[in-house]
Amino acid sequence: MREISCKLLVIGAGPGGYVCAIRAGQLGVDTVVVDPAPPGGTCLNVGCIPSKALIHAADEYHLLARRSAAPAMGISAGGAMLDFPALQAWKDGIVGHLTGGVTTLLRKAGVRLIRGTAQLRDGKTAGVDTPEGPVMIHAGALVLATGSTPVELPALPFGGAVLSSTEALALPAPPASLAVIGGGYIGLELGTAFTKLGARVTVIEAAPRILPQYDAELTRPVARRLQALGVRVVTGARAGGLSETGALRIATGDGAEDIAAEKILVTAGRHPRTQAAGIEGLRLEMAGPFLRIDDHCRTSMNGVYAIGDLTGEPMLAHRAMAQGEMVAGIVAGGPQRWDHRAIPAICFTDPEIVSSGLLPEAAAQAGHKVTTGLFPFAANGRAMTGADEDGFVRVVARADTHEILGIQAVGAGVSEMAGGFALALEMGARLEDVAGTIHAHPTRAEALHEACLRALGHALHI
Repeated sequence: MREISCKLLVIGAGPGGYVCAIRAGQLGVDTVVVDPAPPGGTCLNVGCIPSKALIHAADEYHLLARRSAAPAMGISAGGAMLDFPALQAWKDGIVGHLTGGVTTLLRKAGVRLIRGTAQLRDGKTAGVDTPEGPVMIHAGALVLATGSTPVELPALPFGGAVLSSTEALALPAPPASLAVIGGGYIGLELGTAFTKLGARVTVIEAAPRILPQYDAELTRPVARRLQALGVRVVTGARAGGLSETGALRIATGDGAEDIAAEKILVTAGRHPRTQAAGIEGLRLEMAGPFLRIDDHCRTSMNGVYAIGDLTGEPMLAHRAMAQGEMVAGIVAGGPQRWDHRAIPAICFTDPEIVSSGLLPEAAAQAGHKVTTGLFPFAANGRAMTGADEDGFVRVVARADTHEILGIQAVGAGVSEMAGGFALALEMGARLEDVAGTIHAHPTRAEALHEACLRALGHALHI
């Protein structure tokens, strides 16, 4: 057995793991990262990136096929044809390009990437089965970044017509009909995309409304759009198994119902992979289903760190990246600390939703007396010229000091505003700071400026 040593061993080359390894290498830390799959993890290979490619392609097709005439603009055009294998090849090409790029960046930083399955012996040693044979790795510090897997429902195990998001992104053709279990962001993103590609979609959500982690004001435009697209949404319903005919059986307040669908997509959440790579043998302290960490991402075992989906909500790639970068700095001798006040969350629904910081209700529950300002895109010139006026920007601030506690938006393209929202929170901005910042006209970002002005009591355009 070949044996190697390093200062830092990273188990998992997803967004958190590869960023941790790259930054550690840049800081001069001798680093090894191990993963059986191409670098990039779920996000790059079978999650964030391919799903956003599918969503964009579905939007383009829908625009041509269903909205090919815009008489108010004086525009008319022919229909559209869908070559789904070509779409999938384009999507896979993006994934391949990015995974290759990550591999190059790891090499450039001097990181050793080992493709294989790791099995931890203790907090400093791991055996790895590779195609070239077994390798034993001895490390000074260990980072656990094994990610998460889709939740499988006991009555609907994956296989055949029952899909996880991974299988849904690899379908050879859009299904004629699709039942989506779960009205969270994954289910609605993929359900909307397949609707625009021609599928007849039904969404089943156990909560009283879709996207229950957000308030109703924020999700109402998404619900309107789903209805306009013809998506049937069944709330307060729970999925059972399959009927004798293969239909999905659901239970609602009105009784049982069978929903006939060619494919059933289960998006009931994700489980942290705490049983992978022998992590369970380390007997680390847990916080529910997650590994317990402190503000430095340290676990209960000295020299062992955990990042990403293993460590709790929100399960977001950029959260894992920030944690990975911080841990690399700590291992290199820096004083970094984990600060999660300004992690933006985005739903790539139609329209998109962005939330950074506290929602109004959460801010009040935290003991703050708050003031809010909401500016609708219906009063925004750029939204009008784009014919996408549904939605708004909302700012939540302390009533006494005007410190901004949270910013939310729903509307076309608002995902690109997320960085500005997070920056305002990270810098501790007050309403006056944003209101006094010149925003370019005409842009959707002006809605943030106006929302702050409105919270201060002197909006200009409403």
